[in-house]
Amino acid sequence: MATGAVPARGMGEIEQALLACASGDKSALRRIYDAESARMLGVAQRLLKRRALAEEAVQDAFVLIWRHAARFDPERGAGLTWIYAILRNRSLSILRDERRTETRDAPLAEETPSEEDDPETVMSKLSDASALRACLETLPPQKRSLVLLAFVQGLTHGEIADRLKMPMGTVKSWIRRSLISLKECLG
Repeated sequence: MATGAVPARGMGEIEQALLACASGDKSALRRIYDAESARMLGVAQRLLKRRALAEEAVQDAFVLIWRHAARFDPERGAGLTWIYAILRNRSLSILRDERRTETRDAPLAEETPSEEDDPETVMSKLSDASALRACLETLPPQKRSLVLLAFVQGLTHGEIADRLKMPMGTVKSWIRRSLISLKECLG
């Protein structure tokens, strides 16, 4: 809301700030940030369990709040409800992305059997590793490298896209299709 503007009746500060954001008032976004960012960080951290991810979620939420402020309708609900729905959705998206890219500490192919392992178990692990290697070799080199970057080096889709200068959608779809091919090959 511009300085000196009369606040709308029946609307709280957040709702007024959201309406001001919709008309391009950057100071209104700052007011929302000052009022809510600490609480938003706490909510995101409870959902994501890691401060770095929570900070990312809050930053992304503020970008979305700025971009989509014109979609806010005070007649449909409170401003805080709208803001925290954006934060929750963004946090859940980050959580889904993190779960998709989680990898084991040691890739299957690098595991070494202990002397205590049953010979049948050792043979099973070695055959699984060699089968996986053989199936990986069937993938085109560029797609194979994407899978290895994601599941051996533990890079996120975004990190891979940045590193290889590829569109994020291409990275995601190539990895997904490659995993389907690997599953069929191993199946």
